[in-house]
Amino acid sequence: MNVRPCAQSDLERINEIYNHYVRTTPITFDIEDIKIDARREWLTHYAETGRHRAFVADDDGVVLGFATSSFFRPKRAYETSVEATVYVDADHGGRGIGTKLYETLFAAIANADIHRIYAGITMPNEASVALHAKFGFRQAGYFTEQGRKFGRYWDVAWFEREMT
Repeated sequence: MNVRPCAQSDLERINEIYNHYVRTTPITFDIEDIKIDARREWLTHYAETGRHRAFVADDDGVVLGFATSSFFRPKRAYETSVEATVYVDADHGGRGIGTKLYETLFAAIANADIHRIYAGITMPNEASVALHAKFGFRQAGYFTEQGRKFGRYWDVAWFEREMT
């Protein structure tokens, strides 16, 4: 398996992975599938260097997951904060793909001007909590009933990791 920067040619597969979670789980609060045009626009937020990066895990040309460091909030004072996220193909979970993606992502942004990395996790999600703990994230907040999906409200725990 190779972890590399995300390319335009990966977007269809990224959408397949992500839209599975949109349709079947509360871990993303998107309610409707992401269309390919929106995914193309999404990719424009990432660069080859700096704070905002996107990587994919590629196994013989098949994307098995992706990880990003994104804008945390749009206001300029937040620019040294990023939000990290990782998604792995549902049929390939538990194989260390998320770990490899985060290893690559965090190494790539290690020298960027980042003060904190945040991650919001819809609860319950033991696997995601364990992955983030492995990378030094600690719970910083807990919001009850923050989002409604599938006819019920879901809590979100917020985690943070220091960078500087």
